Amino acid sequence: MSLKDEFFRCLQDQPLRRPEFRTQSGVPVEALYAPDDPGPAYEAKIGYPGFFPFTRGVYPTMYRGRLWTMRMFAGFGTPEDTNRRFKYLLEQGQTGLSTAFDMPTLMGYDPDHPLAQGEVGREGVSVASVEDMERLFDGIPLDRVTTSMTINAPAIVLLAFYVVAAERRGIPPEALGGTTQNDILKEFIAQKEWISPPRPSMRIIRDMIAWCSRRMPRWNTISISGYHIREAGATAVQELAFTLADGIGYIETGLEAGLAVDDFAPRLSFFFDVHNDFFEEVAKFRAARRLWARIVRDRFGAKNPRSWLLRTHAQTAGVSLTAQQPYNNVVRTTLQALAAVLGGTQSLHTNSLDETYALPTEEAATLALRTQQIIAHESGVASVVDPLGGSYFVERLTDEMEARAAEYLRKIDEMGGIVAAVEKGYPQREIARSAYEFQQSVESGDRVIVGVNAFRSDEEPPIPTLQIRPEVEARQKERIRDFRARRDHARWREAMDGVRAAAAGDDNLMEAVIEAVRSGATLGEISDCFREVFGAYRESAAVC
Repeated sequence: MSLKDEFFRCLQDQPLRRPEFRTQSGVPVEALYAPDDPGPAYEAKIGYPGFFPFTRGVYPTMYRGRLWTMRMFAGFGTPEDTNRRFKYLLEQGQTGLSTAFDMPTLMGYDPDHPLAQGEVGREGVSVASVEDMERLFDGIPLDRVTTSMTINAPAIVLLAFYVVAAERRGIPPEALGGTTQNDILKEFIAQKEWISPPRPSMRIIRDMIAWCSRRMPRWNTISISGYHIREAGATAVQELAFTLADGIGYIETGLEAGLAVDDFAPRLSFFFDVHNDFFEEVAKFRAARRLWARIVRDRFGAKNPRSWLLRTHAQTAGVSLTAQQPYNNVVRTTLQALAAVLGGTQSLHTNSLDETYALPTEEAATLALRTQQIIAHESGVASVVDPLGGSYFVERLTDEMEARAAEYLRKIDEMGGIVAAVEKGYPQREIARSAYEFQQSVESGDRVIVGVNAFRSDEEPPIPTLQIRPEVEARQKERIRDFRARRDHARWREAMDGVRAAAAGDDNLMEAVIEAVRSGATLGEISDCFREVFGAYRESAAVC
């Protein structure tokens, strides 16, 4: 049986969202359009969705079978504030939860720490204890809703909070579905929110991969994130290359834990930015799938086809939003979201028009969600798998993206891998150079940003923005102090000694952290154990 025949036979067995797909004029729309007589070169490079090398998509039917998950990023104030926003977005048709944490949480500090002053609940939700996690998901069925948590340096602690919060409801870890971002390498490369140096941080991730592979089969342990790399100023090629290099590093870490690649690779997921260059973004997703499939199969010897899949969440480019003429951001976001869909994402967040001023208002977040819903249900692009496949331009651009990213991967391998490259500052310097060149092009006028360096307006009326009340910080400080006062101190001390011993030795840290959470340990206290044993990381300057 030819690959083409195998694909169409497989297609017959796949459930669809509706019995037939037609244009508004009534013209029938086929699932896939491909050459009548594809040769070996076509099948090796482009192929069919759901089949290696997955250039055209990771699933045979793609959005004909199931739409992408509409996972709007949300988090601000107290856990109760964000819980209300979660429930509102679910009522509006959102199909998955995505949690934004505030800066103290991201850095592993409790809300009453001196470095947390003025930041509690400001750019995300404040979560410092298992009780905060329970408040955050109150009334939300954790065994029926998938949850994404954008947390990295203290990801092991937040996952432990989630596991213990579910445990208190009688829900075992095996029933929980979702993702911890947990991508510490991109923190060192781009976002700069860390606790300990790279190598002990990778050890923490190793233990999480090992534990989740055994206990949380529905959980994506890492969302390998190019988003923040791109937001820091990387080009699309650099985002693609450095993200896949991080993925290679995490596979190597899983292998160091004694796992077979097929034990954990199916639970790795990705997270990409979607910027303004429409066709380049489409090509980036297609090239990423093809590169990753070959890396995992040929370099690491994975046998399970699910290990070869690059499944990805995408988010429209926050760095592309402008404070000038903010309603233009709706147009930017729409084009970026359309590129993500045509590129074949499995999950999508659309930014709100007001995010250059503050966290989004309810109205702005609803409009951003409606953008996805209109693309899904009114545009017709979800009726066909990879509708741009076969375009001379898109296929050539996909090849070019793949080749340029592969050259970066070759250089990183020569340096000894991504951890060594990060320690040398290589990705950091490359991103800084690209960011500088981009800014130069804007300031010279070579690159037009509508409303910023061209087509400007003299008068710009203010728009509504979300205000975080000062009482949020006071309340969270009071809560964490009360939480510490109520716990069993003997049990807590014993559990904290267990975290230190596991960190200093080679026992799995996930077990020790979960026990500490059960004993009443806070985010900051567990993070301080890591600072004590592993040291606190300080970055040296990168010179371009």
